[in-house]
Amino acid sequence: MGASAPDPAARIRDRALALGFDAVGFARAELGPETRARLTDFLAAGRHGEMGWLAERTDARSDPRSLWPEVRSVIALGLSYAPEGDALATLARPAAGNLSVYARHRDYHDVLRGKLKHLAAFVASRFGAGVKVFVDTAPVMEKPLAERAGLGWQGKHTNLVSRAHGSWLFLGEIYTTLALAPSPRPAGQCGSCTACLRICPTDAFPAPYQLDARRCIAYLTIEHKGPIPEALRPAIGNRIYGCDDCLAVCPWNRFARPAREAKLAARAENVAPPLAELAALDEAGFRARFAGSPIKRIGRNRFARNVAIAIGNSGSPALRAEAARLAADADPVVAEAGAWALARLSRRPC
Repeated sequence: MGASAPDPAARIRDRALALGFDAVGFARAELGPETRARLTDFLAAGRHGEMGWLAERTDARSDPRSLWPEVRSVIALGLSYAPEGDALATLARPAAGNLSVYARHRDYHDVLRGKLKHLAAFVASRFGAGVKVFVDTAPVMEKPLAERAGLGWQGKHTNLVSRAHGSWLFLGEIYTTLALAPSPRPAGQCGSCTACLRICPTDAFPAPYQLDARRCIAYLTIEHKGPIPEALRPAIGNRIYGCDDCLAVCPWNRFARPAREAKLAARAENVAPPLAELAALDEAGFRARFAGSPIKRIGRNRFARNVAIAIGNSGSPALRAEAARLAADADPVVAEAGAWALARLSRRPC
């Protein structure tokens, strides 16, 4: 009697790990009514702020088959970006800018997309299946799908938590016409821990498992286009692109090993860049410095606005000249933030 054919899921898992993925799981191409209800409540409360794209194509977002009727399974992939050392160390250096860990290296979309395409090609060629690849580029609810595929669970900070990788996983998906047995969901939960909720500088969590993006520093420094509300500015500190506080304090991070993907190694110049240096960047300088980085997508003006706020929070009279330069910027949003910074620094004794 001949040996049975290898399980497709096992072959796909082996290939994914060989390509450098740190986590792989499988789920049916479906999401429960609770996912749709959660999205509906989030949007109805206006907690998505200016992210209007979240309110578009909600059917496709909450049901994979609405996006692609032929899909039968979802292959969920995770790539660790766990940092070396303390992710929050730069917060203690007010004259330096703090960049989110995920923005200190190459744009993860490019890194992850390349690996996903290789894996999708393998699935298509070996099993004759249809495939579609997604990396934060379509109405795909990555975290609920990753949870269903056994990669982890959505923590109280609303991000995915993994037993092996903590809160440091980039997510990507392959939708396929291939029928795959769902992965078991691993044990693990947040329990009574509220560390992620308590550390948030701007109180962006109305309740456990709920986020109000309008108060989130990551949203304010990346997605929000206009002036940042003055009441929230002092709490931003020197965070000039994103925020890692709620991720970094997760106790499950103690099991995470530093990312092994070389392309995700932090660039030295992005670990604690001097605010004075960043304030001097014009459009050309900004684009050159952040080429290949996710930071580039927000544009120089939004970035300069963030730098101005960090300067205002620095308490350093030595940065008054930079604040004055930004206060005279041609962009009105940058100029307003620069003027705010200059006023704060001028109120402090030399």
